[in-house]
Amino acid sequence: MSKVVTFGEIMLRLAPPEFLRFSQANQFDVVYGGGESNVAVSLANYGVPIDFVTRLPKNDIGECALMEMRKRGVGTDKIIFGGSRLGIYFLETGAVSRGSKVVYDRARSAMAEIERGMVDWDQVFQGVEWFHWTGITPAISQGAADACIEAVKAAKRHGVTVSTDLNYRAKLWDYGGDREAIMTELTSYCDIILGNEEDAEKHFGIKPEGLDITTQGEHVKAGAFLSVCQQMMKKFPNAKKVITTLRGSISASHNTWAGVLYDGRTMYRSREYQITHIVDRVGGGDSFMGGLIYGLLKYPEDDQSALDFAVAASCLKHTIKGDANLVTVDEVEKLMGGDASGRVAR
Repeated sequence: MSKVVTFGEIMLRLAPPEFLRFSQANQFDVVYGGGESNVAVSLANYGVPIDFVTRLPKNDIGECALMEMRKRGVGTDKIIFGGSRLGIYFLETGAVSRGSKVVYDRARSAMAEIERGMVDWDQVFQGVEWFHWTGITPAISQGAADACIEAVKAAKRHGVTVSTDLNYRAKLWDYGGDREAIMTELTSYCDIILGNEEDAEKHFGIKPEGLDITTQGEHVKAGAFLSVCQQMMKKFPNAKKVITTLRGSISASHNTWAGVLYDGRTMYRSREYQITHIVDRVGGGDSFMGGLIYGLLKYPEDDQSALDFAVAASCLKHTIKGDANLVTVDEVEKLMGGDASGRVAR
């Protein structure tokens, strides 16, 4: 299968065990992850050749992040080094009616201090078919935004398919960058755009007709997002497909999960999963994106199957502790086929 490249920041995740609050914790579980590295791990699990591009500090913690990628089969030879620290985020896992919380500590990280010209993108894209970035990267710093713009332009010069997960993060974009202008320029280079209704509204002022995103709760109707997809394609005429995840939040422990894909003519809809007793929902969107890229590469003429694979893969991610989705193609296809029994495989 063709080679894929992702670009972004990998962080140290520190979380109190189980469902403890920050104020109760006297120790933290350690995980390494981030939007684009999570996508890379998913693709490696599915057997896709994958390189992850980032900037890491040359110290023990940076080496730990590097080893995590290598352990998962992700290519790391395009990673550059510099800076003095790895970004950190603290996660307090919610349950039932108490939502999860994230606190970022990523200012002046190695990736936040990346600058245009540090990565040789023409060399990175040799023999590559697909490039993926997310809206988190340009939200880190102006330097990261500049490097991301440099990357998408180089990808297009090399004829590489470009995808994005718009990933609006309210706690980022604090460096003074013009979010809408930056995201509009970056997204204009994309062939595949993934985002939910909040992403579309916060980045571009695009709203679904007849849906209040602040009150939707568990009642998510796929048809309401057709207008979002159409508006996105009008704004970004280079886009070939616009995809939306549909998460209904009944509680922090029980979500519904589905997705839609629009190709400019047809709106494909997946089945809806009931995800109860959620183990870890962080990385759910990344697992969807990893599944989607794999699905579009494996089923290039079958958007329904690509969407179904992505939704099933991300449904399974909610059962996996940590940022990354550690499931196999066989496990995803088993769920796609309707087997959600969870029986022991002997």
